[in-house]
Amino acid sequence: MAATGGGERALVLGGGGLTGIGWEAGILCGLAEAGVDLSGADLVVGTSAGSVVGAQLTSGLLGPRELYERQLADPAGEDVARLGAGVLARYALTMLRSTDARGYRRRIGALALAADTGDEAARRTVLAARLVSHEWPERRLVVTAVDALTGELKAFDRESGAQLVDAVCASCAVPRVWPPATVGERRYIDGGIRSSANADLAAGYRRVVIIAPMTLGAGHIPAPLTQAAALRAAGAEVAVIHPSRQARQAFGRNVLDPARRAPAARAGLAQAPSHVAEVTQVWSP
Repeated sequence: MAATGGGERALVLGGGGLTGIGWEAGILCGLAEAGVDLSGADLVVGTSAGSVVGAQLTSGLLGPRELYERQLADPAGEDVARLGAGVLARYALTMLRSTDARGYRRRIGALALAADTGDEAARRTVLAARLVSHEWPERRLVVTAVDALTGELKAFDRESGAQLVDAVCASCAVPRVWPPATVGERRYIDGGIRSSANADLAAGYRRVVIIAPMTLGAGHIPAPLTQAAALRAAGAEVAVIHPSRQARQAFGRNVLDPARRAPAARAGLAQAPSHVAEVTQVWSP
């Protein structure tokens, strides 16, 4: 995968549902209040949940504390979706039947396109309401998605021609849970189908912090730690933050349940102090 460019500091925000949004916001707030504000990154890479957090963080309209406090709002009226056992079993079976990563993503795309997962416009309205700005930020933001037909990675940015809301919708289009998102003449699914973090897009940056709600890879999907190791091998300083045991408990059994977002945010805030020394060494040595 070609590097997105070269620079000093990159922040990678991985996927992980609504609980991932809350937990990432808590981590970012806790680190900032300890003196390590990651919002000044030269590059922010957002995948799925991370695309929502990244868009909010780079908007210039919210500080880390305000981003965190948004996660504590009453979720009344929000739809509860579920990444159930049946969907996960489909993913696993597709993985077993695929001989390469791109083939796996094409198969998942076909499953997504064939599923009846509701109205795309209604889903766009929900995600548009979550963003505090619908304009691409001045700071470099890359939002990841996967072309549902070809299985190719799409890295949206302000130069891609896509609207920010559409890019985030594409990145958050969990196959067989939410409808694929239309951007231009193509349809896209969740960037987490390629990688839960897509941290390799930070190649070329000297200092990288990866905040990854989902820790594991499987088969054709590389784990964030695997991608972090490759960045280190190329000469980067890298810190990786994964959920603590307490955070995983706060997530509960359904990462798409809006009622679990606030507990996840509080767990992230509580966890952040344990990472201050490591992140400071990477970010501002």
